[in-house]
Amino acid sequence: MAERAPDLDRGPDAAPVFRNPGAADSGSALSSAPGAASIARFQTLLRIPTMSRLDETTTDWAQFDRFIATLPELYPALHSTLTREIVAEHSLLYRWAGRSADDPTVLMAHYDVVSATDEDWVHPPFAAELVGEGDEQLIWARGTLDDKGALVAVLEAVEAQVLAGYQPERDIYLSFGHNEETTGTGASTIVDLLQSRGIRPGLVIDEGGAVVQNVFPGVSKPIAIVGVCEKGITSVILTVEQAGGHASTPPRMAAPVRLARAITRLNARPFPAGLTATNFEMITTLGAHATGILRFVFERASLFRVPLALLLSRMSDESRAIVRTTAVVTQLSGAQATNALAENAQAVVNVRIAQGSSVEQMMKHVTKAIRDPKVRIEAENANEPSAVSPTTGRAWELVSRSIEATYPDTVVSPYVMLGASDGRHFTRISDHVYRFSPFEMSGEERGTLHAVNERIRVATFLRGIEFYKRMIGAS
Repeated sequence: MAERAPDLDRGPDAAPVFRNPGAADSGSALSSAPGAASIARFQTLLRIPTMSRLDETTTDWAQFDRFIATLPELYPALHSTLTREIVAEHSLLYRWAGRSADDPTVLMAHYDVVSATDEDWVHPPFAAELVGEGDEQLIWARGTLDDKGALVAVLEAVEAQVLAGYQPERDIYLSFGHNEETTGTGASTIVDLLQSRGIRPGLVIDEGGAVVQNVFPGVSKPIAIVGVCEKGITSVILTVEQAGGHASTPPRMAAPVRLARAITRLNARPFPAGLTATNFEMITTLGAHATGILRFVFERASLFRVPLALLLSRMSDESRAIVRTTAVVTQLSGAQATNALAENAQAVVNVRIAQGSSVEQMMKHVTKAIRDPKVRIEAENANEPSAVSPTTGRAWELVSRSIEATYPDTVVSPYVMLGASDGRHFTRISDHVYRFSPFEMSGEERGTLHAVNERIRVATFLRGIEFYKRMIGAS
């Protein structure tokens, strides 16, 4: 039986009061706490399992329809003021008319999540349980960080500003994709639509970086890393074909063995490390806050190009990915039976292409590393690295000031986003696309992205709402 949508009562001068009969874990303590209504609405949307799947015939679209239908019930003021279009069947595009239609702002998020079951989770992934107290209070659920947290924070900020009678100077669009975790066609179709209408945003902000600590050597201050570009992403398919037969009479070089040799050769020959202009700016920006000899080196990054690239390539998995193209095998397949020779052995290599490189250069490196004409090498869903957005001008200053006001004493720095986001599609119509999730994330919390036990601190979720309020107020 479908869960009944929660009721929302609003007095003319009162803060919103939320009643959710299904949220037994919220309790009376939550109902009187600051941000209680926002938290309860967040829980309601987290409990809708909008899991996207690459094979869309297996996606439970009823949950996506339920999510869409629930939004007007939770955010009536927003839905009475903004226009809403459903694009590509399940993606959402809202327009908040400002005093001018020129240089609009686009606030982005996606509401699909990666698959999850109860297995290995401390708290069930779609229960949205509230655990702990004070600054340690957490909401455990799939999508808290990726990416319903940002989506709900945007909705909360817009709802509050609408209720306050605010009208933006420029149009504001809300773009909420439904399949970012798979193909991103929802966001791409939204861009097609905006492009057909001649709309060129002056600022686009999507998920990406976050407020982090202890990730850059010698810097103890919190760092807000803002993605100004994305690495390219391509699936490289390695295939070995040969005659089948019984496993009792194997050839010297069976197809899986040849494939394994190709994989180990590729793994043994990493892509070259190097520092891009964005890497340099990140190093010098953060280096100004480092201590001792590290500060001396980082502030003179241009003099230490080679050693810095080598240092970053050896520090951690994250820093290594910053300075080079990466390649990792994510899927393997072989014979269909335990006693049969594989006629087709295949590996899928997920490649993230560094700025300054290209799909063509990446394929040349892979081919040269494998050195075997009997291994077929093909690129699927090839995407080049994105254009780089500037770190000067109105759009960047708006993002930076909003971060600094929300998280005082934080160093704002550009960086190359390692993952892919829906924001990459918007580079077709905007020169100012930034990737930043306005939440503090520890290393452990970042490790839950696409993994078990995803969760967000309530305090940082509420601060994320304040970030978007500032963004809206200055747009």
